[in-house]
Amino acid sequence: MLRLAMERVVPRERNLLLKSLSAADFQLIEPYLNPQAFSQHKILFEPGQSVSYAYFPYDAVVSLVVTLSTGEVIEAAMVGRDGLVGAAAALNGKIAINRAIVQITGDGAACDVEALKRAAMQSPTLHSLLIRHEQVVYAQAQQSAACNATHTIEERLARWLLRARDLARSDTLPFTQEFLAEMLGVRRTSVSMVAHTLQQAGLLKYARGRIQIVDLEGMQENACECYETVSRHYDLLLGVRNNK
Repeated sequence: MLRLAMERVVPRERNLLLKSLSAADFQLIEPYLNPQAFSQHKILFEPGQSVSYAYFPYDAVVSLVVTLSTGEVIEAAMVGRDGLVGAAAALNGKIAINRAIVQITGDGAACDVEALKRAAMQSPTLHSLLIRHEQVVYAQAQQSAACNATHTIEERLARWLLRARDLARSDTLPFTQEFLAEMLGVRRTSVSMVAHTLQQAGLLKYARGRIQIVDLEGMQENACECYETVSRHYDLLLGVRNNK
């Protein structure tokens, strides 16, 4: 078993946060990184649950959502190949405060939270990175709150699709209108009307639960400022930017 573990190679370049680690920091957590397949709509943890694993997505995309007593949910932040899901658990925040749900199927790595916590205690640089990552996620949640209160549904939808595209590295995204409405916290009919408008403008194509962005520049022009703001946060605090 030890020989097999030593031969296992973790494709760290597929996650920008792992890629940014120094060789010494990566060696601290590499033995505890295990392949993880993320299926769409899988829930990684729920509010109030103890978090046992942190997840480094490669091409999967995960939404951190707030759940209401009515059963409604709204997305606070989106994490993919630029980050880590569950980092707070390695910083003494073992109890989840939101739901983590997979929105795009893909691969990644899972890391035992206690092992990640021990590694962070050994390395000030790794500990600092985890703190800065959580700052970015918090900033993204703040930006989403401001966006939902201020910007039009068309701007918000364009912003949301562009970030999902950057993380998935694909112009075709497997989203139903129901799912989009849930993530944006609006009615399905509103999403349908906006998607139709964007399709008529030649910016995207929508059919059978799939959305294809066909005019990237046009979508960027329609998106609100929050799309670029979130990207700048990743640049400033983590030195990674998905849409380069």
